[in-house]
Amino acid sequence: REVGIRFIGHSTYLIETDEDLQIMTDWSGAYSYTLDEIPDVITMNHAHETHWTSNPDPLIKHALKGWGTGGKPAEHYLELGASLIRNVPTDIRSYGGEPFGNSIFIFEHGGLCIGHLGHLHHEPTEEQYAAIGRLDVVMAAVDGGMTLDIVSMLRVLKRLRARVVLPMHAFGSYTLAQFLEGMKEDYEIVYDTDNEIVISAAKLPDAPTVIVPKGL
Repeated sequence: REVGIRFIGHSTYLIETDEDLQIMTDWSGAYSYTLDEIPDVITMNHAHETHWTSNPDPLIKHALKGWGTGGKPAEHYLELGASLIRNVPTDIRSYGGEPFGNSIFIFEHGGLCIGHLGHLHHEPTEEQYAAIGRLDVVMAAVDGGMTLDIVSMLRVLKRLRARVVLPMHAFGSYTLAQFLEGMKEDYEIVYDTDNEIVISAAKLPDAPTVIVPKGL
């Protein structure tokens, strides 16, 4: 079972399974013009307006909010064909703070586990690491300040030990370069000129790899 992953912009990735299930991460609606069709699933995080929308297209079947309400975390466990989408809530700790304001969304398909860390503001607790489980692919913000600082993000990624790391949410080349410098000792660095990868549990790279998407 294969999954296509394409960088759209900011922290939005398109994940498309071999069952034609289309999932868009951190969806604000800003990249609607890039799509040939409406996605089946969108995930959103409540950090600020570039990560969510209050008015998702009503044709989207599943609009998953990553933030909780009433002091309770969001809970998602959505089975769609051979795919499972679930979340691990985390807090937002800047902009006034918001308990359970972010979710790490996890997509499982054909034995492949893909994690999107969202607008992560703190290193996960031991309980959160246990809930995340094994990740083969992880999408991580590398802005170095609006989310986790680079040193903390490096610790998180080396703890998760995903075979593929996909950076996102970069604001300029400086923090991206700082991130790659911190990763290069343990990871191969590959620049994706096609802006899309096709991957499966059987096709993971032999060595841990950072794949830098075109246009980041």
